[in-house]
Amino acid sequence: MLALFERIQREFHAVIEGIDPLLLDEPPAPGANSIGWLAWHVTRSHDRNVSELQGREQLWILEGWHTKFSREPDPAETGFGHTPDQAAAFRSPEPEVVLAYHDAVVDMINHYLTHAPPGDLDREVFSPTFGDTRTVQRRLVGVLTDALQHLGQLAYARGILEASRDDFSGPESR
Repeated sequence: MLALFERIQREFHAVIEGIDPLLLDEPPAPGANSIGWLAWHVTRSHDRNVSELQGREQLWILEGWHTKFSREPDPAETGFGHTPDQAAAFRSPEPEVVLAYHDAVVDMINHYLTHAPPGDLDREVFSPTFGDTRTVQRRLVGVLTDALQHLGQLAYARGILEASRDDFSGPESR
């Protein structure tokens, strides 16, 4: 499972590194989520879920990441349930901050997964987001599945936005 979180981290870096910061908050189409919102949502989901599994405070609050994103220290705000207007109003910090938060969360996950007590994946836990009880393993699978889907969206959105810039520059610049 740790290998999947690390793979997501590598792919996350591939999308965010070197991106024009202006593209983070530009939706690839009207009504679509921006790269910055999607990247924040993926990382917040990782942070919230794995912190809850450990019974610890989220890095979002503990390490003050909320201030670096100019957000409130609300442990429930992960983007889940955001309206299109809320997602559109989201403003990203610099790409380096987005990457640093994601890396800090993956480090926390790595520590948890390498030090979890034997049998912890079979432990049943309540999910405040969905209002149900699942095993740790099922909850982590859900987090990973969601992240993989959003990674595809992130990469696709960057491709669309960068291609649209190329289209505006005309054939003489190619």
